[in-house]
Amino acid sequence: MQIVNRPYQICVRCVMDTSDEDIRFNEQGVCHHCRDFEEVLRQPRYDKAKAPAALEALIKRVKEASAGKSYDCIIGISGGVDSCYTAYLCHSWGLRPLLLHMDNGWNSDISASNIKNLIDKLGLDYMSYVLDWNEFREIQLGFIRSSIVDIELPTDIAIPAALYEVASKNSIPFIISGGNYSGEGILPLTWGYHVLKDAYLYRYIVKKFSKVKLKKVPVVGLWEEIYYKFLKGICTLYPLNLVDYDKDKARQFLKDNYGWRDYGGKHHESRITAFWQSYVMPTKYNMDYRRATYSSMIVSGQISREEALKGLDALSYQEEKIPSEKEYIAKKFNISTQELDRYLSQAPKTYKDFPNQKNLIQWFYKIYGIVFN
Repeated sequence: MQIVNRPYQICVRCVMDTSDEDIRFNEQGVCHHCRDFEEVLRQPRYDKAKAPAALEALIKRVKEASAGKSYDCIIGISGGVDSCYTAYLCHSWGLRPLLLHMDNGWNSDISASNIKNLIDKLGLDYMSYVLDWNEFREIQLGFIRSSIVDIELPTDIAIPAALYEVASKNSIPFIISGGNYSGEGILPLTWGYHVLKDAYLYRYIVKKFSKVKLKKVPVVGLWEEIYYKFLKGICTLYPLNLVDYDKDKARQFLKDNYGWRDYGGKHHESRITAFWQSYVMPTKYNMDYRRATYSSMIVSGQISREEALKGLDALSYQEEKIPSEKEYIAKKFNISTQELDRYLSQAPKTYKDFPNQKNLIQWFYKIYGIVFN
């Protein structure tokens, strides 16, 4: 995916490089991701002087708005560090969350065990939202056929749809997210367009490349977001930005107290995600997802650039395990490994190759952020 004739360059501060086709460098060799983080994303991050009061106000707001209700918030839980630690924090603050896991058929055994251990020890109510596998499998397969890098878009569309649906049915006014700037501040849009949850592009790919119609798998796009946010009054909050959140320390805390086990990498609680990010993205798309993760951690002060570069020296996948993973994934999709390889050998594409609503979505959230933040 590297731009033709563009010389290789790597940021002097983080580890993002010209494998991101949109990357821009200033005269000092610092990439635009680092500059954007400093100028825009750093402001809402943890502030030792202001955060305690802001966190206290957030907790008070949630409790007061939910008085007399069964739950005062809903938390989407994946079995990963961020969502599990968020659930623990909410419990420690005296909140009454409903934990919801959206089961898309790809859970690893470790992620399932992590969720069970947490809910058993915290005593929190839990709901599993199981997607119709036949429909969802064909939707994901359509994305693979399309050759777009964003295999996560179907899941990242369905998760908020499930959360909004359950929150609305149970009159829960707040969604508590484990999203945070410390580990997610940098991600090129061509590598992770799913963060925009573009239902227009999603529906286009499903219609053109899948053999099913959207019937049972829930969908939330821009217009549905507007409905739930403004008409239903459901608000999403990000408390990890108001605590001194160190993911490594949180991971160790969960291991020591809740029997949490590591699943290998960021978002690798899902087997398709682990396969896609660690193997397919670097080999087919020339996108090493670790660069974005490490760069986020560098600019937030969690690791050094030297540590990140050392981590990148190793392959992001274990070559000897790829044949068995391909066999497992092809069997889940009910196709042959030869058919899967054929799809993986197609020319790589990004959101830019398909009809989308990027500009409209970004404009809406810019206005939303100005008005409500």
